Amino acid sequence: MPDILVVDDERTITDLVEVYLQNENFRVFKYYNGKDALECVNTRPLDLAILDIMLPDIDGLTLCRTIRQNHTFPIIMLTAKDGELDLINGLTLGADDYITKPFRPLELVARVKTQLRRANSYNTPRTRPDPVITVRGLTLNTASHQCTLNERPLSLTPTEFEILRILCENLGKVVSSEELFFRVWKEKYYENSANTVMVHIRHLRAKMKDSADRPKYIKTVWGVGYKIDE
Repeated sequence: MPDILVVDDERTITDLVEVYLQNENFRVFKYYNGKDALECVNTRPLDLAILDIMLPDIDGLTLCRTIRQNHTFPIIMLTAKDGELDLINGLTLGADDYITKPFRPLELVARVKTQLRRANSYNTPRTRPDPVITVRGLTLNTASHQCTLNERPLSLTPTEFEILRILCENLGKVVSSEELFFRVWKEKYYENSANTVMVHIRHLRAKMKDSADRPKYIKTVWGVGYKIDE
């Protein structure tokens, strides 16, 4: 039974989300402020967090950044604002998905399931040796979800790891933003989806200390997508 953290100061929304998640056999820990939610994060193993951006004490973006210091479980941001700045801020701080209010509860449940499937796929026991991808000092273990760059561990979210895996498995080939979004998020590609992909690529480059202007690894092919050369 996955443990889901839900944080929103609007009690009607929090209670509604709790009902829908419990109907799917999820265990829900709901809070109406960031302080209590952070205490839960620090004392209980969690599988996913749903964070509202506007909270009365610690805002959701700060809470997201704090969680990412020690945890890699998926994070979905909730907000009443649909501006690009909110999206970029949330995803840059380590969020895996973003949904605006008002939303359909069943859509939120579907996104929770998608994120959990992606995260759990990295922890599935395997009897065969762990498959490893190596590209010029970059090493990805697709079974244990571990990544190193020049023997330096990289702490990647499941979404970031999946993007990097797809690019590494297609060495020398351009992977379009549409294909990346469909394969990673399992959803239909829309105009704003390009921003989601772009922000995750930017975050990956920052963690890899790679340059967007003169990249050693992830290269942008303008108007098409991204690639990693052999």
